[in-house]
Amino acid sequence: MTPQRKLPEIIQPMQFIDLKSQLELIRPQIDAAIKRVLDHGTFIMGPEVHTLEKQLAEFCGVKHAVSCANGTDALGLGLMAKNVGPGDAVFVPSFTFAATAEVVSWVGATPVFIDSLKDTYNMDPKSLEQGIIQAKKLVLKPAGIIPVDLFGQPADYDAIQAIVDEYNLWIMADGAQSFGASYKGRKVGNIGDMATTSFFPAKPLGCYGDGGAIFTNDDELAAIIKSLRVHGQGSDKYDNVRIGMNGKLDTIQAAILIEKLKIFPGELVARQKTADAYNAALKDMVSVPKVIDGTASAWAQYTVLLPEHIDRSKLMSNLKEAGIPTMVYYVKPLHLQTAYEDYPTATGTTLPICEKLSERVLSLPMSGYVGSEDKIVEKIRICL
Repeated sequence: MTPQRKLPEIIQPMQFIDLKSQLELIRPQIDAAIKRVLDHGTFIMGPEVHTLEKQLAEFCGVKHAVSCANGTDALGLGLMAKNVGPGDAVFVPSFTFAATAEVVSWVGATPVFIDSLKDTYNMDPKSLEQGIIQAKKLVLKPAGIIPVDLFGQPADYDAIQAIVDEYNLWIMADGAQSFGASYKGRKVGNIGDMATTSFFPAKPLGCYGDGGAIFTNDDELAAIIKSLRVHGQGSDKYDNVRIGMNGKLDTIQAAILIEKLKIFPGELVARQKTADAYNAALKDMVSVPKVIDGTASAWAQYTVLLPEHIDRSKLMSNLKEAGIPTMVYYVKPLHLQTAYEDYPTATGTTLPICEKLSERVLSLPMSGYVGSEDKIVEKIRICL
């Protein structure tokens, strides 16, 4: 009898961001919330939207939370409310997602790309000062700064605020990845002249479609943003007092977010537990992310910096075969991308730190439901 060949073990891949476990936990509440919206039938800007805005403001400790259709619209509404336009320079990190720079171009202003800090991956205040000088050389008016809280950690706002005060600028904190994080006693959302976030499904607090919000303590600014998100309405939607956009949040998404916000604090604790486990196990193999003293990250991503001798592509392939998904955020800084290569940088040429980061960063599975950090670390140790 011919001996039966042993088949290779089939490894079931884990989820990079585990949304299924979360849904299983709260499925009855989500179903009931959606049913309530279907029953009352106000599918755009229904009562759940206003409830959510109130709860978001309370969570962040800020006066106003204005919901909108997505995180990109949130940034765009903020710039429109500040009357940013041609001739203005807005300073943005190059090592981030395109939306942060994209909205600056929307309004006709000029994004000026700033380099990153090697240990936190966030905007480098020294590079920011260089960028302001560079903008003035180009006869641009420095208007404002959009720091990005990359991977969930707040930027160095004390250092950035000192520059803001010196040059009379404003801050719109891009908290698309950091909702739930805190900086020296303040929650993200209560930092800067205004702050924004995204509720894209993969974010720390995400819905099941798209959504976003703008936060501010400025009553006048909040009123303008509320008008802008409904086509610049005045007394009603047919009284247009400014040029706006269609940026309203769907009621079903608000209803989902209300339920997810109830369990969000516990998920933040679980994310920190996963990050702590990663840090302890990986610190001797790779450069683990640094969190500024007095701050807490929301850990949208857990991103390490690989040693130069490691072949990242090969490592990712080996981990994939072992059932461990990984991602690279971001493979190319914005100032090197075709759409943005003609815009100025802080140095006038290269941004060496973020260019190096893009070649060596690697993100590992992260959510409130990982629960297999030891397995992941073991596989990384074998594959390195």
